[in-house]
Formats: sequence, C-alpha cells, structure tokens
Amino acid sequence: MAVAGSDPSTLAQVLQQQARLRGDAVALHFGDERITYAALDTRARRVATLLSRQWGVQAGDRVAWLGLNDPALLVLLFALARVGAMLLPLNIRLAPAEWQQQLDACTPRCLVHDAAFAEAARALGGAHALHATAELDAAVDPMDEDRAAASVPALLVFTSGTTSRPKAAVHTQANLVANMRIAAQVQAITPRDRVLTVLPLFHVGGLCIQTLPALSAGATVLLQPRFMPDATLQAIAGERPTLTLQVPATLKALIEHPAWANTDLSSLRAVWAGSSLLPASLLHAFHARGVPVCNVYGATETGPFSIALGPQEAMQRVGSCGWPAPGVEMQLAEGGEVWVRGPNVVARYWPDEPALDAQGWFHTGDLATRDADGACTIVGRAKDLIISGGENIHPAEIEAVLGEHPAVLECAAFGLPDAHWGEAVAVAVVLRPASGASDDELRAHLAARLARFKLPRHWLRVEQLPKTALGKVQRHELVKRLRG
Repeated sequence: MAVAGSDPSTLAQVLQQQARLRGDAVALHFGDERITYAALDTRARRVATLLSRQWGVQAGDRVAWLGLNDPALLVLLFALARVGAMLLPLNIRLAPAEWQQQLDACTPRCLVHDAAFAEAARALGGAHALHATAELDAAVDPMDEDRAAASVPALLVFTSGTTSRPKAAVHTQANLVANMRIAAQVQAITPRDRVLTVLPLFHVGGLCIQTLPALSAGATVLLQPRFMPDATLQAIAGERPTLTLQVPATLKALIEHPAWANTDLSSLRAVWAGSSLLPASLLHAFHARGVPVCNVYGATETGPFSIALGPQEAMQRVGSCGWPAPGVEMQLAEGGEVWVRGPNVVARYWPDEPALDAQGWFHTGDLATRDADGACTIVGRAKDLIISGGENIHPAEIEAVLGEHPAVLECAAFGLPDAHWGEAVAVAVVLRPASGASDDELRAHLAARLARFKLPRHWLRVEQLPKTALGKVQRHELVKRLRG
C-alpha cells in the first residue's frame, strides 16, 4: 500500500489515491454513464476478485481485449494490475490472422470482447477462454490487496511492424506510472480538466498520452467508442472538453467536416497531436481559430510521452516536436537518429527480447535535427532515408511540399534502386477527386520549391497509399509496384 501523501508506484495505488481524494468526482463519462472515481476503484477491485477467484487469472498471466473503447477496458487494466497480470489489447483494425498471431505469441488465459466483436472473438482459435464485457458487471466482492509491485508487467502492446515483425512491448507498472506523471506534468492536467478521448485505447497513444494521465490527475475523461468527426465536433461543442488528443488523419477529418466552421472550440485550451510529422496546413486551421496544436513525439516502446512541444511554443514552432519531457533523456546519435532513455521506456519485448542497448537507450529509428535551444524536428525514418548520388534526401521534406498543392490528397516519397544514382527519388500521389492536375503541374510545383537533386524521377498515381493498421505508409509496397 502507498504511504499517505506519497507518490503512487502501482496502478492500483493511482486509482486508490484519486478515489480517496475525490471519490465523488466523475472519472469517466461514457454516453449516458458517469462513473465516479470511487465507483471506478470499486469496479476494478471487484473485477480483480472475479479474475483471480473465478477466471483463474494469476500473477504473470495475460488477458486479451477485443473491442471498441469502453470503460470496461480501463476497469480491466486496473483490475489486472492489482492481480499482477497483463492486459493485451488487440488492434481492431487488424485482420483475424494477425489477431491469431498475437494470441499465439502471448498465450493469454482468456479473451474479453464487447458485443461488436463477439462473433470475431468466437472465430479465433486457441486455448483461451472467452468472456463478454457484461460478465465483468457480475463481479461483487472487492479485492483489498494489491498483489503487484512497480516492476511487474501490466500492459503488452504490439508495435506496427514497419521494419520487422510486430513485437509486443512490455510496459511495467513503473513504466506506466512514470508516463502518467510525465504526461500530466507537461500537459498541466488538473482535476478541473475535461479530456476528450476518441482515439483507440488499444494503442499507447489513445491510452497513455492523455487518458491514463488524466485519471492519475483526477480529471474527467469524456470517452467515446471510436473516432467519428461529427460525434467529436458535437462533443467539443456540447461537453466542453479542455483537452483532446488527435492524429493527422483525424485533424483532417475534423477540418473538412461541414460542421467545422460553426463548432465552438472555445473550451479547448489545447489540442495535442500524437505524431512526429504534422502537416502545417492542419495546424494552421486550428491556430487560426485560437487553439494551439501541441505535438508529442514517442513510440510504442517509449511510453510514449518522450518529446513534447507545449502550447506556449506551438503556434511559433510549427513542425517542431519540442524538447525532451521531464525525466526523459534524448540524444541524436550518428546520422541524427533519435535515442531515448527514461523511466517510461520499456526494457524488453515479449517474452524476453531486449528493447534497449547496453546503456539503456532505445533506438527509435527516427531521424531528427536539433535547434540551438535544443528543440527537435523529426525529418523522417532512418530506413526511409533516400541516398541519391551521395546526397541524403528525407521523404518528409518532399511530402510536405507536394502536400501543399491543392490537388494532392496524400503522397509518399521513397527511394527506388538505380544503377547510376544508387537510389532515385520516386513519389506516389493520391489526387483529390476531379482535381485534373497533371504530373507536369506537380513537377513544376516541386521544382519551384526544392533543390534539383530532391526532385522525383519516378511518379506513381495510386487510388490510395498502402498502409499498416496504424496508418503508417508501407513504402516497400510502393517500390514493388514501380519495379513490378
């Protein structure tokens, strides 16, 4: 148990502390349901007993989740943490075969699913038992003991697998609690805040950038099952959140929605965006309405709250991802690769593959530049760097300029093997419907803004870019299409 007045070291202590300090305050607002901190703590204690006594979940076990955002997922996380077991949230955007691979790799004792994914859950094979979320409501006996220590793993989250096979990052309770503290401090989250969560909780972005930090600070989380632009804008106008987390795709959907212009955004003191590269046009649309869009940089392995650009600098430093968060160290290694070290960074992948080097650094694979005052700007991925004729070319630079053309919906630059140049710059372009822009027009747009050696030699028109389930462009697939 945490000593009165001391900082919590486990997830159970985090929730217990808020239940003691502000038990009657609303922790979660989900549809018509409002769950106080006292009720959330009680639910987590009861489910911990259910897990332990009836479902046979023991310390070290894994329990998978397949479903939309739901208070039950958060209850399950806190309950498992009290038992000393781990939550494995499955990405609902994956194919069944990919879910099966993750289940086979982590061998959970059981799989909890919501009503929307009941059929999909039943179709999955394996030795795990199946439980519907409604079964969690049957728990009645609260568990008083906290069987876990800070060093005990509590969360398994698979990486996107853009450079290798997906791996499950092992987040200990200490990692999660440290990330909560860091994220809450940088975002200045207080009990007065109302945090709108629309991004998926199966990813560390939706779960760990704002949702868990908000709960650790005693704020109210306005939880929605999934992102829908109309519902999000309605929530901003009606529920008056002070903070929300978005990504470029959702920012774009909000700006392009018919209700955008007339939606009252005045309650928002900031929008945070979980992306290393943010298109300037999206940021300017919010900034023009007085809402700063802040940037948080990180990875599945880094908490993810590692480097942040706060509201004070957001409007003046568009494109930057800011400075290392308190307690997080960062260095630019050879070639400009970002290395991160801190208490929120995982040490291993499941089951026991090191995630860090001998000195405790996580090698992100992202390339960055650093200003004189220490602010960082991500310029691309090391694996995506194009080396043509001895020149280093970052795809992100080409994409940012080409993306400014009004006819371009999306684009991706990549290197194509070339006998003379080593690599030649290529670009895949998705045009807006009925735009009618020619390749010559797009070439002229780039030629007026970029050095000649950066100009694409190969152009590929596509209806959509191949992406991973988390929205990352699969450039190797574009290379195949041009070479095929």
